[in-house]
Amino acid sequence: MLNSLAVIVVLSFGLLILTLVVFYIIDITQTKHAVRRNYPVVGRFRYLFEHMGEFLRQYFYAMDREEMPFNRAERAWVYRAAKDVDRTLAFGSTRDLRPLGSIFFVNCAYPTRGEDAVAPSPITIGPYCETPFTTASILNISGMSYGALSRPALQALSRGAAKAGCWLNTGEGGLSSYHLEGGCDIVFQIGTAKFGVRDEQGRLSEERLAGVAAHPQVKMFEIKLSQGAKPGKGGILPGVKVTEEIALIRAISVGEDAISPNRHLEITNAGSLLDMIEQVRRVAGKPVGFKTVIGDTVWLEDLFKLILSRGIESAPDFITIDGAEGGSGAAPQALMDYMGLPIRESLPAVVDLLHGYGLKERIKVIASGKLIVPSGVAWALCMGADFVNSGRGFMFSLGCIQAMQCNKNTCPTGVTTHDPRLQRGLNPILKSERVANYVANMTYDVGTIAHSCGVFEPRQLRRHHARMATSSGRSESLESLYPSEQMGARLFPPGNIDQ
Repeated sequence: MLNSLAVIVVLSFGLLILTLVVFYIIDITQTKHAVRRNYPVVGRFRYLFEHMGEFLRQYFYAMDREEMPFNRAERAWVYRAAKDVDRTLAFGSTRDLRPLGSIFFVNCAYPTRGEDAVAPSPITIGPYCETPFTTASILNISGMSYGALSRPALQALSRGAAKAGCWLNTGEGGLSSYHLEGGCDIVFQIGTAKFGVRDEQGRLSEERLAGVAAHPQVKMFEIKLSQGAKPGKGGILPGVKVTEEIALIRAISVGEDAISPNRHLEITNAGSLLDMIEQVRRVAGKPVGFKTVIGDTVWLEDLFKLILSRGIESAPDFITIDGAEGGSGAAPQALMDYMGLPIRESLPAVVDLLHGYGLKERIKVIASGKLIVPSGVAWALCMGADFVNSGRGFMFSLGCIQAMQCNKNTCPTGVTTHDPRLQRGLNPILKSERVANYVANMTYDVGTIAHSCGVFEPRQLRRHHARMATSSGRSESLESLYPSEQMGARLFPPGNIDQ
């Protein structure tokens, strides 16, 4: 027995020595990596430490409020909300209240009593459509396609959205059975490659569009012009995630990168954008809008002027504003880090323009961009958003740990991988409850902010209910920083909307 054990130990030690010798020879003779050539074998640990640093910082070294893209405090609130456990804190906030741009909500001396509070008011989108869409949801699931997300993740989101009464955006990857199986409201996104509604030449197929619109769960259509992670570049689904099923849904080849064009070839100006919106709305009979990242606003002014010329019924039924903070999709770092305006600048700019052209009541506004906690959603409502979309907030509710593996097939929680072994850990039934809890607790906490401000429900929040820290050392009301109502009266007096 002891002799056998000794032999095993000697063989193992010998194999280890042989492995180290082989690595030493490889490292000292190769010329590609300077560190490994100068420090053979030992230099290899650099790559391990570099990779493990992403995880070690999250758990051991980073403070509660300093991580990017989401810090521990934000993630912890989502986890608690999704699990429906205690969301209270003790001994004061860890949030630094001094940085420029910090938002404060204005508490009322006589806050709204709980028994006087009401549920969020319903909003009707697409009043000129054959089938308008009316919903009271505040927080909804942003566009994340089947392919970017796994099968169990979509099953959980579909079921959870149905329980919560919010909508689920398909993303640009087409409509799958997993989107439908929960029975939730669905927004179908038409990406630049038109997956799910394209003909053999990649153009919009009215026949296939009508087929998608025939599903009663599909409530609206969103034409994607750009997204926050990569403005100016089309969607990217790495080939390692293109399974046979995904290839069939998208009508592409298995295992090949699915790369969408950087824009719709049919859309070249304001007129062709309105033409495509009208085409989709005519075929589908349901509300149609578009999603975009804001750079400059000149093109929006051209669009709004044309709407006033053609008639108010020609307008998009909604605009989804994606901030440059968006990032659930794989993207080049140059675009993810530097392209587009953040939601804090783009949302008020678009809302102000809509007021200025008298179109705010006609065109609903959906805001998206790292708005995963109640303060962010409440701020967006104050600034004039009608709805808020979140992608990564819902990924956290599914159990995402911010492992930064979304663009690979190695997500450790099963949210963005098609590896059956890793998907096994994501239970769609359990996670659907957490999705629903996240929406319910978000709505409740945003309502709590609203009641503290003295209004009866979240959609009554206005710009005077929040203030922003400025360079003077004092905060200023958002109403004085963004006087949109005065702008609207100055540009287009009420009653002249059709002129």
